[in-house]
Amino acid sequence: MTNDEVLARVVAVLQETFNIEPERIRPEARLYDDLDIDSIDAIDLIVKLKPMLNKPPKPEQFKAVRTVQDVVDVLERLIDTPASTEA
Repeated sequence: MTNDEVLARVVAVLQETFNIEPERIRPEARLYDDLDIDSIDAIDLIVKLKPMLNKPPKPEQFKAVRTVQDVVDVLERLIDTPASTEA
């Protein structure tokens, strides 16, 4: 998956799950400050994005996530990691 495809999927999930207007969802948008995504919402977001991954994500992989682009970057790394190896 390309960066743009991952971003499009994240945007779609944010819109569908949290009713966020698409114009607010930019790569530099901060999840908490700009999009009102709290820690419980972040867990819901990860659960919704989980089908994109080759293996289940670990909480520490998302610990430093602050922006939409951070989510995309982590997902890209996890998508590119084969299921049989540790990330």
